[in-house]
Amino acid sequence: MNAHTLHSRWMSWLVCLSAALFFFYEFIQGNMFASIADNIMRDFNIEADKMTYLSSIYYVSNVLFLFVSCQLLDRFSAKKIILIAMLFCVLSTFVLANAHSLALALLCRFITGIGSAFCFLGPIRIATAWFLPKQMAFVTGIIVTMAMSGGLLAQYPLTKLVISVGWRAALVDLSWLGLVMLGIISLIVQDAPQSRIQRSTIKFSIWHSMQLAYCNFNNLFAAIFASLMNMGIAVFGAIMGSLYLIQRLHIAKESAALINMMLFVGAIIGGPVMGFWSDKIGVRLLPMKVGALVSLCVILCILYVPVTSNIMAILFFLLGFFTAAQVISYALVAENSAPEITATALSMVSILTQGGYILYQNIFSWILSWHGHIYVVDSLPVYPLSAYQSAAILLPIGLSVAFILLTYMQEHISCK
Repeated sequence: MNAHTLHSRWMSWLVCLSAALFFFYEFIQGNMFASIADNIMRDFNIEADKMTYLSSIYYVSNVLFLFVSCQLLDRFSAKKIILIAMLFCVLSTFVLANAHSLALALLCRFITGIGSAFCFLGPIRIATAWFLPKQMAFVTGIIVTMAMSGGLLAQYPLTKLVISVGWRAALVDLSWLGLVMLGIISLIVQDAPQSRIQRSTIKFSIWHSMQLAYCNFNNLFAAIFASLMNMGIAVFGAIMGSLYLIQRLHIAKESAALINMMLFVGAIIGGPVMGFWSDKIGVRLLPMKVGALVSLCVILCILYVPVTSNIMAILFFLLGFFTAAQVISYALVAENSAPEITATALSMVSILTQGGYILYQNIFSWILSWHGHIYVVDSLPVYPLSAYQSAAILLPIGLSVAFILLTYMQEHISCK
């Protein structure tokens, strides 16, 4: 390997990992309510349903603006778009830290959600210019690992920070962290290597690009698969995991956050491993099937098998590890799409995945509120374990459907 090739590979990773800092930051934003849910309910005097609105409105604006983001990223500088979008996220977090009305808090979360519509598609758009298609499952796994690291930070570390300084001061600290990341992105990220700086002159109309991207049923099934596999993160990781574990294991909030964090540790390791395995064997569907089947077995153990706290931590790790097979969906979709519509095609996966947060979180909280009698402890509404287990039936159902979908999909393109 000559010096030029080594430098090129090093630069490719440096650029893509720097761009992925935006995804990392947004996963903190999207999952931090698992650590501050009780503080939010107490400060704003609300119950689980309205707290879920505050969490899920982030995903509502995300989904709405994904249609815009994919078109912008396929036509303009991904770096400039990332910088602008992330700036909005950082500023709205500053405001949220000082909000004292639910309406203002909802507005801040909505604005943050707009910015987050670019947080995954932007880095992936840049990665497709820096890496070969046969490398994209592993690269996508690494980018998702960056995001899951943010989700991990939003669990036990953020819980400790909130206990130490309060949730408002903790959000101010997250805002400063976002500004530092903005500086890194502005200095390092480039849209493409100098040798490939000229993009294709082929331009599809918005309508035609959406037809090509969204009317591919194989890609649609891949997108639904990713959404269903992400349900564990959407429900447990983002909002209800710690509260469920407190009721299930009768443990303190810090201990519950530590176990919930293992979901993200598993995903951090599982994303690159599953992506590397898929790239290595040149097959997409087999690792996806293994991931779905094992995840189904693990979630059934989490919900219904009597276990200790240590075993539960291992189960949460395994759930994160094997549901990370969802990252392969992005590589599969990218390979089946023309380079000029990569962001548009991948937006379908993002729309269904982020839309899943809205759907799954609201269905979960609705069943939770409907099923169980609410009692109040220290001004905080508490739900019985039976209510959590009734609501969580969503997860094994979703994983079963994900596995069934794979039987109707085809590889289409050799990955070798």
